[in-house]
Amino acid sequence: MPNSRRNFLKSTAGVTAGVLLSPLGELAAAVPAPKVKAAPGFQLLLLATMWGFDGSYDTFCGKAKKEGYDGAEFGWTNDAKQQEELFTAAKKHGIKVGFITSAGQDDYASHFASFKKNIDGILSNPYQKPIYINCHSGHDYFTFDQNQTFIDFTIAKSKESGIPIYHETHRSRMLYSAPVAYNYALKNPELRITLDISHWCVVHESLLANQKTTIDYMLNRAGHIHARVGHPEGPQVNEPRAPEWDAAVKAHLAWWDKVIERKKLNGEVMTILTEFGPPDYLQTLPYTRLPVADQWEINVYMLNLLRKRYQ
Repeated sequence: MPNSRRNFLKSTAGVTAGVLLSPLGELAAAVPAPKVKAAPGFQLLLLATMWGFDGSYDTFCGKAKKEGYDGAEFGWTNDAKQQEELFTAAKKHGIKVGFITSAGQDDYASHFASFKKNIDGILSNPYQKPIYINCHSGHDYFTFDQNQTFIDFTIAKSKESGIPIYHETHRSRMLYSAPVAYNYALKNPELRITLDISHWCVVHESLLANQKTTIDYMLNRAGHIHARVGHPEGPQVNEPRAPEWDAAVKAHLAWWDKVIERKKLNGEVMTILTEFGPPDYLQTLPYTRLPVADQWEINVYMLNLLRKRYQ
């Protein structure tokens, strides 16, 4: 495509979005925030995602700190050089570190072995302990007993290390649907989750109003939140300030409110990752691959919304 046409499309999309969004940032703010006095020990930590960021650890950490983030969630790497760069940058900019880890193998035995290696690597790294570990655990097609081994392993490691280890509610993984996650939770009182409820909206093609009992039960297991807004046909709305997503935004705020209310009453640390993702999570224009919105700007908007709402 000629550069002139590409630039025209990009500038037109940006101007149009700016005009449309100017009065709409207040939609979410109109939803009443929970009025709960925080007990001693409550701390809100808001984290940036490096997912989709094209740059060095140092550049990313500096940019995140400038925006007002407390920390960041990084994908774990077993590369020693990258580990050194990551922890050096985080220390330099005063960024707290959380990790996300998984395994990619299709068969259970090698998948679980890789998963254990990653958890052990995070907990034994020579630089610093993370504030939590978030896990993409198992597969939706593993048996119940196979996925149970991930829970058993992480509960033991969390007790041993003192580091919270969470299992994410993510499509294709162990906790891919609300009823399945509920069954694991019933059998595992110590199971704690990363609540990325946008995935369940897609799996169940709804805003989950017909599963209130299950959802409320699982909200009580949430220790960490991935603050991305999904909808019945996708894991990410294209722009959370747009009026067509008002119902989805309000639903997610209501879920998050319940988690934060519990954390405040208990005087616990609450970690939230603003996790609107890059293409193809973020929709693009046909043929051009130009994103319809700015990922970084949306996440900063979410940072400021959540800070104001939950601080």
